[in-house]
Amino acid sequence: MRKVLLLALPAFLIFTACADSDTAGAPTIVVTTNILGDITSNIVGDQAEVMVLMPPNSDPHSFEISASDAARVSRADLLIANGLGLEEGIVSTIDAARAEGIPIVEAGPAADPIPYVSGQSSGAQDPHIWTDPQRMRDVVALIRDAITTNIEGVDVDSAASEYDSRLVELDARMTEQFDAIAPEKRRLVTNHHVFGYLADRYDFEVVGAVIPSGTTLASPSASDLSELADTVREAGVRTIFVDTSQPDRLAQVMASEAGVQIDVVSLFTESLGNENSEAPTYIDMMEFNTAAITTGLS
Repeated sequence: MRKVLLLALPAFLIFTACADSDTAGAPTIVVTTNILGDITSNIVGDQAEVMVLMPPNSDPHSFEISASDAARVSRADLLIANGLGLEEGIVSTIDAARAEGIPIVEAGPAADPIPYVSGQSSGAQDPHIWTDPQRMRDVVALIRDAITTNIEGVDVDSAASEYDSRLVELDARMTEQFDAIAPEKRRLVTNHHVFGYLADRYDFEVVGAVIPSGTTLASPSASDLSELADTVREAGVRTIFVDTSQPDRLAQVMASEAGVQIDVVSLFTESLGNENSEAPTYIDMMEFNTAAITTGLS
């Protein structure tokens, strides 16, 4: 028998392969990122086992999984991915699951994706959809429908509706806090291009990124850092936001290059933290980032 693993809401658990994990009777939903894993767990509750591939405090562009976890993916009842090129380290695993006929849904294309507007990724679709909670409402609907269609005997309508309401409330709180930032101070510089959706939703200007790309796997040149330093100095930016999962060395170098006092502030931009962090859930992550951005730019 497979043991049924219960999920406590709103937190989620990361399941790794073990001797008896494939002997339980509950259906298995595999989710690539921990942000989508948290949302899926809130929707499905204890009606299915949710296996989240991406550990806390990880980089979604580069994380990889073990051979045993890849084997479990191949036996999933449903796979939920972000898509739009985000999960660069597990492309082969997703492709193998698709070849096996496992139902796969991708959140990115369902969230009305926008293109990158600058940098090395200019013109490509931006996968960082979660920085806009309104777009994540479409993702909740997608996950609800995918579970209902592919997992028999579950009822997720009520939980999905409740979570949708929480996203509406989150958006209202974020709007209220961001409204406290003067229009001329709504300028964002990040470690890479991650806040396109947040900027679009809440009327920020993305001045630039330390890594001028939509992926952390790219590298800036000396001229890239010098050009950004000039831009930051001219725009009067005094805060740079970096992800907690990435070293801030390059941001510190750029800040030094700018020749002005610049604070480097860590946010949870691409991954949830562990259960003892400020961002154990998606909503906690967005609340923390909103407060930090508001403080940093005010």
